[in-house]
Amino acid sequence: MFKNMLARIRQVMYKMGLIKGIQKLSDNRDIPVNDEMYDRIEIWQAIYAGYLKDWHDTSYMTINGKKQRKRASMRMAKVASQKMATLIFNEKCEINISEESLEKTIKDILKENKFNREFRRYLEYGFALGGMVMKAYYEDDKLKISYTTADCFIPLAWDNFRITEGVFVSTFRKGNNRYTHLEWHLWEDGEYVIRNELYEAKTDNELGVKVPLSTQFKDLEEEIIFHTIKKTIFVYFKPNIANNFDTNSPLGISIFANALDTLKTLDIAFDSFQREFALGKKRIIVPASAIKTVVDPITGQLSRYFDADDEVYESMSLGDGLDAEKVHDISIELRVEEHVAAINANLNILAMQIGFNAGTFTFDGLGVKTATEVVSENSETFRTKQDHETNVEAAIQELVDAIVEIADAFNVFPRPADYEVTVAFDDSIAQDKDADINEQIKLLSNGLQLKKKALMKIHGLTEKEAEVMLKEIQAEQATATAQAIDFFGVKKNNQNQGKPPNQASKALVKQQNQGAK
Repeated sequence: MFKNMLARIRQVMYKMGLIKGIQKLSDNRDIPVNDEMYDRIEIWQAIYAGYLKDWHDTSYMTINGKKQRKRASMRMAKVASQKMATLIFNEKCEINISEESLEKTIKDILKENKFNREFRRYLEYGFALGGMVMKAYYEDDKLKISYTTADCFIPLAWDNFRITEGVFVSTFRKGNNRYTHLEWHLWEDGEYVIRNELYEAKTDNELGVKVPLSTQFKDLEEEIIFHTIKKTIFVYFKPNIANNFDTNSPLGISIFANALDTLKTLDIAFDSFQREFALGKKRIIVPASAIKTVVDPITGQLSRYFDADDEVYESMSLGDGLDAEKVHDISIELRVEEHVAAINANLNILAMQIGFNAGTFTFDGLGVKTATEVVSENSETFRTKQDHETNVEAAIQELVDAIVEIADAFNVFPRPADYEVTVAFDDSIAQDKDADINEQIKLLSNGLQLKKKALMKIHGLTEKEAEVMLKEIQAEQATATAQAIDFFGVKKNNQNQGKPPNQASKALVKQQNQGAK
């Protein structure tokens, strides 16, 4: 209770200008930050990078006392995020727009911005951190796209469909000072407003004091008001997973957010597997007297029976019994199969928690299942892929809208009256394309599917594109039926119509031979 009251007092004092510095970003009066969600994002980011202090820094006891070491990591968070992003988006995915000239323009803009490469990369970050942001902007007479990870974006307002207002946070160092740039995207009185603020701090633990933009940015304006923009020019993408940590937050969660215990167990098992070879190496126990330096009575040179620097040998005082002068071979049996079985069991649990088929990840060298196997098993991987594709397609549609808004605002090209954006994803990675086509053919032949819908499904077309393609196919078929022509340009007679292809061909050849005679 006291903490909340103190925060409110600090906000009021900030509004009155009584506080020059802000200790945390969440203390800013207009940022409804949920610190707990960003603490989780920080954890997910560390696990994705392969090092979380609480997991990987471990201690152990030796004869000389307690020692510290870093636990090995399988980095399965990285593997899972990368696999999900690769399954969903690759160079074979196509963005289709119903308005032909707009489609060509947008594709040129995306190509110039290396969209396929950058979107695929940030899609992986989005799956790992629970979200990512794309922003359209105009600079140097060009339309550009920038990307931001979830930890550098704070939502301010949202509805059931999307985040409508937000703050982009970027930090950098110059000399002994740390600078934080806040870029606010707001709607005020129906107009889109972008505000820029710059803060200067001496340490990394505070936002610092607000300073003029000219301190670091010469050409950046403090406020830009767009009178014609109708839609938000940034897009927040998040995985299609319900946020079970904060049900009121618009932020997404990592695909492995609910699998942290499994990931930690995997790292423990992998670390144990690795150390099995280090600790289970062959050792030879020799009596301490055997490695002492002795003088050769004839040559006078110093020598010893065993090399004291060889790590295989361990010297030990074996007492005065019969075994005192014996050499003991200590060979420890490695528990390879047990470790492999334990790691694979946890990999299957991880796959289930993320939405992949059991067996997607293996530690025995068998690899990932083929596309045909995935389809034949009514794949969980494929269903998860389709779930996430819903959000990916929506993000790309919103990005096209953002580009159109910026282009219209800067008079690059006018806003089209109406257009539709669809994305044709490459399902051949996770399913058999031939099987999909055969399924549509069966539905058509049994009267359970429209031709237009089948074309949309097979070729990934918009409804208008499918209608145009269907008319072209029907026109082509009508022409072929009215006037069938063979390879030599000879018209078929009516008597050949309705005959099987082989019979018709033979009859045609016979007619040609008679004509030649």
